[in-house]
Amino acid sequence: MNTQIKQIAQRLSGLRDALNLTIAQAAEKCEVSEADYARFESGTSDIPMSFICNIAQTFNIETSALISGTDPHSLGYFVTRKGTGTSVERTKAYKYHALAAGFRHAMVEPFEVTVEHNNQAIQLNSHHGQEFVFVINGTLLINIAGSDIVLNEGDSIYFDASKPHGMNAIMGESVKFIAVIV
Repeated sequence: MNTQIKQIAQRLSGLRDALNLTIAQAAEKCEVSEADYARFESGTSDIPMSFICNIAQTFNIETSALISGTDPHSLGYFVTRKGTGTSVERTKAYKYHALAAGFRHAMVEPFEVTVEHNNQAIQLNSHHGQEFVFVINGTLLINIAGSDIVLNEGDSIYFDASKPHGMNAIMGESVKFIAVIV
């Protein structure tokens, strides 16, 4: 697994230790299986961004602290300039760029996401809250609760994120979109 995932996994483990929780207790609070929690904390598999947002909300810490290891400080506003900011490449297929990483107590988590084209099956996940996706370029296939929806450049979708959902780039090209997790 890549270095960023291993670092996030170490921060998850450190957080759990600081809270004096067992893996079973942390998994229960985050509403994931004990096996999944242990796998995410091991750093040997991908950690879904939805899980990172969920654990941050569950334990009242900043998502950016889990992603980058630094706490945000801005309360008035935070500007992310093109090509700067906090990025995490979960896998070769998914790259997340946090757009509010420096804003303290952000009420939503906005990301610029790049999904590379691949022929793998869509990996479904679910999390609390709602999600908004706006396609900047490319064609995105999104599956929500068994329904396939194709989004093209300029299209958007808002959905209940507790429904199983996942996405893939199609048409042989990568897709760039804005995802806002509420």
